[in-house]
Amino acid sequence: MFTGIVQTKAVIAAKQRHGDFIHLVVQVQPEHLELLERGASIAINGVCLTATDFDQAAGTVEFDVIDETLKRSNLGLVSSGEQVNFERSLRFGKEIGGHLVSGHIQTTATLLELEKNNNNCRMRLQLPAIHLPYILAKGFIAVDGASLTVGAVHDDGFDLHLIPETLEVTTLGQRSVGDQLNIELDQQTVTIVQTVERVLAQRQG
Repeated sequence: MFTGIVQTKAVIAAKQRHGDFIHLVVQVQPEHLELLERGASIAINGVCLTATDFDQAAGTVEFDVIDETLKRSNLGLVSSGEQVNFERSLRFGKEIGGHLVSGHIQTTATLLELEKNNNNCRMRLQLPAIHLPYILAKGFIAVDGASLTVGAVHDDGFDLHLIPETLEVTTLGQRSVGDQLNIELDQQTVTIVQTVERVLAQRQG
């Protein structure tokens, strides 16, 4: 589990295709790999990946990303030298500053509009229609692994309003119109909506 509080920006040091998966080498400050073990979970752009190897002194950690993950996320689009959001898994007793995030990406959203000024950034994201019932104004959502609050909801997506701190700590400040962003819906919202829909369907049936 994760909190959606991105700890730092890491860099894709290498990306190689091996049959039906890709191998990623991610470079990060060595302090972010303290007490890491092989098999540990790390969120890269919000995608829960398993560390297959690492070198703390060099600040590198390696992952294998299968095709199913590549189809649902933007990790297949990243290039060597590109920055990504990095979060270690939640430790017992630590503060949860965002919301509980599993690292299981449901889909990607397209950045349709981008407005920035000195104090605020508004993004308008377009989402596949099948996921829209779970998008609620002021509800939680994880975008590229960052825990955020939904702004206005539209027929085809929703708005985000990002503060300077979020733009600085995460890669969201580097995004451009047309980019694909990873989306993890709030599982509590999904469960409630699906339960209500099922009860209503049973009553109507």
